[in-house]
Amino acid sequence: MTENTTIEKEYILARPEDEVALLGAQDQFVTILEEGLQVTIKPFGNVIKVSGAADTVDQTLAILRNMSDLLAKGIKLNSADVISAMKMAGKGTLTYFKDFYNETLIKDAKGRAVRVKNFGQRQYIDAIKHNDITFGIGPAGTGKTFLAVVMAVAALKRGDVEKLIITRPAVEAGESLGFLPGDLKEKVDPYLRPIYDALYAILGAEHTTRLMDRGVIEIAPLAYMRGRTLESAFVILDEAQNTTNMQMKMFLTRLGFGSKMIVNGDISQIDLPHNAKSGLIQAQHILQNVAHINFVTFSSDDVVRHPVVASIINAYEANDTKPNGAKK
Repeated sequence: MTENTTIEKEYILARPEDEVALLGAQDQFVTILEEGLQVTIKPFGNVIKVSGAADTVDQTLAILRNMSDLLAKGIKLNSADVISAMKMAGKGTLTYFKDFYNETLIKDAKGRAVRVKNFGQRQYIDAIKHNDITFGIGPAGTGKTFLAVVMAVAALKRGDVEKLIITRPAVEAGESLGFLPGDLKEKVDPYLRPIYDALYAILGAEHTTRLMDRGVIEIAPLAYMRGRTLESAFVILDEAQNTTNMQMKMFLTRLGFGSKMIVNGDISQIDLPHNAKSGLIQAQHILQNVAHINFVTFSSDDVVRHPVVASIINAYEANDTKPNGAKK
């Protein structure tokens, strides 16, 4: 049999009622698997026919088996789960796929379980649990901000902390705050949108607003942290690649007793003026061996957005490493 030989195998659904949940609404999971593994999937009632190269057909069947096992346990799947399974199958680690569903981090505003989606996210969560300060460094779409907010809200609900403080430097991505209408809060809020989105997803918009009104949740530009000591608080610094060295030092030294800090950033997306060095990059070098501080690095493999996002990240990284690439 040559490498180019196409084979066809069948996967038989043990529970025909799981067909829609296994294949996704409008067969969206089918599309993800077909594009990602170069296979053809044809459902016929409780029989799913998969054709393609032998190794990718076997990977697809293994993914379907794992997904079916999770559905049998009452676990609902989404596109991110399918992408994660596909990546693990490619790396030969699909055996551990179902382990991610053993722990629920929190239930979101709609009552759905929030869990880690891949090994990178599991390392990140473990680091947050066991360290006072955790750095999450890597590209967009890896779940850094969302999971940081998840862990913060979970700590708040358990009573481990009394406040949730989320901040980011007010550095514009090629835009100017000065030309935007409104007061400082109205100018800065659009830059904090991903944080609001995460809070709304986990707590709901009304509950988030109530907690903000009571001062339990505080969202503010990084400059507002100066001169404070943050006791019994869960503090998240997002977009940390846009801090200067002095800002990073100022922020980290706000840590008080009974507090945790998470510092997230993407060093490929630095919007600082050209002569300014990123405080996040310097912190990587300076704090690498300091006790109670952990660095978790994500890669494009950990992206849980649309598969094209990971391809975009890889394409830009490849271009930036060329001799004439636009490397920062």
